[in-house]
Amino acid sequence: MDELSRRNLVTVAVITMASTVAFAGASLMSTARAADFPTRSITLVVPYPAGGGVDAMARVVAQKLSDAFRQTVTVDNRGGGGGTIGTRAVARAAPDGYTLLLGHTGTLSINPSLYTRLDMDPRKDFAPIGLVASMPVALLAHPSFPAKTVAELIALARKAPGTLNIGTSPVGTGGYMCAELFKAEAGIDIAIIPYKGTAPVMNDLLGGHVPVAFGVLPPAMGNLAAGTLRGIAMLDKQRFSLLPNVPTSHESGLPGFESVLHYGLLGPTNLPRPIVDKLNAAMKSVAMTDDVKKRINNEGGDPLTSTPEEYAADIDQEERKWAALIKKLNLKVE
Repeated sequence: MDELSRRNLVTVAVITMASTVAFAGASLMSTARAADFPTRSITLVVPYPAGGGVDAMARVVAQKLSDAFRQTVTVDNRGGGGGTIGTRAVARAAPDGYTLLLGHTGTLSINPSLYTRLDMDPRKDFAPIGLVASMPVALLAHPSFPAKTVAELIALARKAPGTLNIGTSPVGTGGYMCAELFKAEAGIDIAIIPYKGTAPVMNDLLGGHVPVAFGVLPPAMGNLAAGTLRGIAMLDKQRFSLLPNVPTSHESGLPGFESVLHYGLLGPTNLPRPIVDKLNAAMKSVAMTDDVKKRINNEGGDPLTSTPEEYAADIDQEERKWAALIKKLNLKVE
């Protein structure tokens, strides 16, 4: 071997050794950060206004993570753009575990196909941590609304095409998509009125400004119990335990018409795996306690835990499901 070849081999060996040392150092630093994590307060972003289903789940998560880590977890409501503004903010945050997202079927599995200019990819721009809960969408009405069943609502809409207003959460959410699907499958001409959040929908429903709405249960549970709102149907395969008298969509003559939304915790992509695992373990340790089960159930949902990989697969599966519907209905939002 000549001198030049020997020098080249030495150079390659030095570079290889340096790379190995750098990789090992980075791994050790990542493990060290996870061991100490968290050392300061965490921000949990909710990409919708306060008062809705995502906000309700976030507040349960924030309190329990605060207790588990003995650090403040602050809920930051960043509504707007059908959930895209707050979601984008987390995608662009530092991947250190101190800015997290309370993910939702709408922002992660509906918006990517619905919005034509969405400059983020839920599969690439986030690190799934784990599922938190599931929650069905409900068809709700003001007590003065004459239709008591799904069949009566459809008949009423057919008698006066274009005159029935149905309120929903923002464009791209489960409530909005349910209204679009209901309109298409029932073959009725209704006006879908998307609001900026679930809470504003419920306020107008309570005031009688909109007679019927598709929405999740957290902002409606108290009023349903008091009789100031009425449930027409739960868009699920089984009745909800706290509303045993409200039939399912299957029982109401719409088999297959269901919408059960999933909520989960995510961080920005490249969030170190040790931190992902620590957050996932913390969520699993509290999610199935009697206290959390009761709180989530009282909000209209059920606890649902998973591994990071299972949550990633859930996002993918839900995205394919809703993408097919969006394509079928030819829905697009600029």
